[in-house]
Amino acid sequence: MQVILQQVGALLVGAIATAAVPAPQPSLFQEVGNLLLGSVPTALLFLVLVIAYEFLVQGPLTATLARRRALTLGAMEEAQRAIAEAEAKTAEYAEKLRLARAEAFKLREQRVSQWYAERDAALEVARKNASQRVTQAKNEIESETAAARQFIQSAAAELGRQAARAVLPMAVEGAR
Repeated sequence: MQVILQQVGALLVGAIATAAVPAPQPSLFQEVGNLLLGSVPTALLFLVLVIAYEFLVQGPLTATLARRRALTLGAMEEAQRAIAEAEAKTAEYAEKLRLARAEAFKLREQRVSQWYAERDAALEVARKNASQRVTQAKNEIESETAAARQFIQSAAAELGRQAARAVLPMAVEGAR
């Protein structure tokens, strides 16, 4: 780098020195040759900078971008796998929920059927008890009716005798 700067400095000093002294007019070919000769250090500097850029900037930058792309693609693939897993688990949970609801509905239907059966059994017991009470009450009424008839018949006979004595006291006594 110092060599290049020295050459550039020498050229500048030479250009300033020659500007003070009028020189004879060089030919066109000489000027082109001088320009080409003066551009060699610039071209070499440019090549050195391109090579340094390639090794110092472009190579690491390309590697970093490749790693980033790989990580990004890997993360995207991982995210897609996670989404697929989440969808599978969601479907699994939905199926489990559907089965649980069906089971709960079945249990509810069984309980309702059991309650209806218990209610029907309780109603049947109540009907039988009511029927037994009605039958028992009828029997008691019939027995009380029979006892009352018997009492009325015996009481009627006695009342008839008492009425006959009261109305016919003498005839009954005389017949005796």
